[in-house]
Amino acid sequence: MSQNQNGKWVRIAPEQQLRGSSNGHVEVGGSNRLCINPQKDHKSESYEDLQLEFNPLVFSSLEQYLPPHMLSLSREVKVHYMRNILLRYLPETERIRIQKHKEYRHRIMLNYPPLYKQIYSMDAEKFFTPSFLRAVKENTEASFRSIMAEPRKGLYTFEMLQPQFCEMLMSEVDNFERWVHDTKFRIMRPNIMNQYGAVLDDFGMESMLDRLMSDFISPISRVFYTEIGGTSLDSHHGFVVEYGINRDVELVTLNICLGNEFSGGELFFRGVRCDEHVNSDIQPGEIFDYPHVPGHAILHPGRHRHGARPTTSGNRMNLIIWCRSSAFRELKKYRKDFSSWCGECKRKKKEKERILVLATQQELMNRGMQSAS
Repeated sequence: MSQNQNGKWVRIAPEQQLRGSSNGHVEVGGSNRLCINPQKDHKSESYEDLQLEFNPLVFSSLEQYLPPHMLSLSREVKVHYMRNILLRYLPETERIRIQKHKEYRHRIMLNYPPLYKQIYSMDAEKFFTPSFLRAVKENTEASFRSIMAEPRKGLYTFEMLQPQFCEMLMSEVDNFERWVHDTKFRIMRPNIMNQYGAVLDDFGMESMLDRLMSDFISPISRVFYTEIGGTSLDSHHGFVVEYGINRDVELVTLNICLGNEFSGGELFFRGVRCDEHVNSDIQPGEIFDYPHVPGHAILHPGRHRHGARPTTSGNRMNLIIWCRSSAFRELKKYRKDFSSWCGECKRKKKEKERILVLATQQELMNRGMQSAS
């Protein structure tokens, strides 16, 4: 959740909907329905080897929500069933857009000569710091907290990337930008709020970033973000953005600082909000400013309102990865109580409870006075 030029908090990614029902299922046609809650003990199959319109991880995640009687059916039957669900709720115009985007990526990868081919495949020992790898290998809340600071609830900062990998990734992006300029190839920028930067998935890093999400981000999100879909991450959008004195000085949504010499550009946070309360007032304790440190990451819910202050000198480059849970994004449409993570919902719930307690106390006092008289 980011702040636009008018000071309003906005969501960048649109969401699709399924139809909800009151008995804990989502209708998908006929008598079969998706379950609201996943079958956590069920081990989903891999769909990596299939040529599908959607990310294979989406199918693996969605499989846990299938009706119980379908879990033991063949993979082909489940693929057909889930594909029909996804196609039903994806407009034809969106499917056309996805196909054109695939063709766009294919043209880039056919023609762009990578500078460092070794960073296009996951090499954890060379990418990540030893402390981060140890924490992920132990895969416990204690191991993660041992390398993290939590300056505000739900905000985690930690050292993550080795300097050499940061330098190679920045050089790769610079090389890509030069190729774009020299060939006059028109590329898609990371999002509508960034005029400078590159989508890493578009020029061959999608597989590496899938591994980064599934093997290194998901273990952390399963521990700290269970209430907002952290247990079922299945897709990502990975990109690098560059900020400088003459670049996008008011833009937002940062994650890992790769480096370069700069001053300014602090990331600021202003509280987690649901759609209804996205522009509600900031509460005491929700204000936090984060100065960037090369190689260090800040992990936070996408619903946490945030922005970036202007870069006052030099240039800095940041790697951002938006991780999404298809199941959570769909199923949260049927839930009305977000007080477990929305600061404003929580405040209003506590206020209602306080008023109810006062009313109850007043009623008891009135009864006591009537009995005494």
